[in-house]
Amino acid sequence: MKIIIPMAGMGKRMRPHTLTIPKPLISIAGKPIVQRLVEEIVGVAYEKIEEIDFIIGDFGQEVEKKLLNIAESVGSIGRIYYQNEPLGTAHAILCAKPSLDGKLIIAFADTLFKANFELDKEKDSIIWVHKVEDPSAFGVVETNSTKKIIEFIEKPPTFISDLAIIGIYYFKDGNKLKNELNFLIDNNIQKGGEYQLTDALQNMMLKGVDFYTDEVDEWFDCGNKNATVYTNKRILEFEKKDKLISSASNIKTSIVKEPCFIGKNVIIENSIIGPYVSVGDNSFIEHSVVTSSIIQNNSKLKNVNIDNSMIGNFVELNGSVNDVSIGDYTTITCL
Repeated sequence: MKIIIPMAGMGKRMRPHTLTIPKPLISIAGKPIVQRLVEEIVGVAYEKIEEIDFIIGDFGQEVEKKLLNIAESVGSIGRIYYQNEPLGTAHAILCAKPSLDGKLIIAFADTLFKANFELDKEKDSIIWVHKVEDPSAFGVVETNSTKKIIEFIEKPPTFISDLAIIGIYYFKDGNKLKNELNFLIDNNIQKGGEYQLTDALQNMMLKGVDFYTDEVDEWFDCGNKNATVYTNKRILEFEKKDKLISSASNIKTSIVKEPCFIGKNVIIENSIIGPYVSVGDNSFIEHSVVTSSIIQNNSKLKNVNIDNSMIGNFVELNGSVNDVSIGDYTTITCL
């Protein structure tokens, strides 16, 4: 089985954090989003993942190396493909055309989930869904009593179903998907100037491919700062507390309210940290109060009071602030 991960988008809603790093490599509780995605899929696949293919833009060799290491960490071979133009979801997947055969899981890298089902690999295709309060903002599916999908609907203006597609798909035969993606491109079938995966799925259904749903317990969005901070909170609640605080950290005259992630070589002095805070490796916090926030690696915070915030890598922040989003390599002193 293979996992195909399209992740070439620019992540504009997550700026300034995505100005220096692709959104799927932003860390939550010490691990990049895309690594957590891979590990969750491996956990429900119950079959060896032989290959993980990352479809990226021009992100550079350092990013590519990190992605290949993520694949290796779960015992898989990693491959890199490129999407040079933002021409839609169908086009993105087809950029990995040489790998589109056999059993496939397609997973878009801006989402995380928690699930306890075991993937039924004998079904033609399975689309992972989650019930939402406002279906009009999502692509949804309508199903029958056996969880077989009878229709795909994009952002329905009136209620048809509350089962939203979360962006993870299983295909028993990747060649069938590849053929339909090729058909869209070859015949220039677009919506809104892009080639859409849902058009390929609809064509597959008309040709006799049976689609079913599996419902995840929770679906976490990492599309903007507030959503990512909330996702960090929920991930920390799921993690085992004894694995969250590194023994290589140095916490002096401070209080850590769990759950919190504290990375390696972190120094915390005269501060109150938590709950729901992640602090990356080599960061330093002094005379501060930090709650419900993400602080990445190699950052220095002094005399701050922050909540619901994201602080990037190599940031220096001195002085009281509240709800902030600060990108990498930024220095701010509040008088």
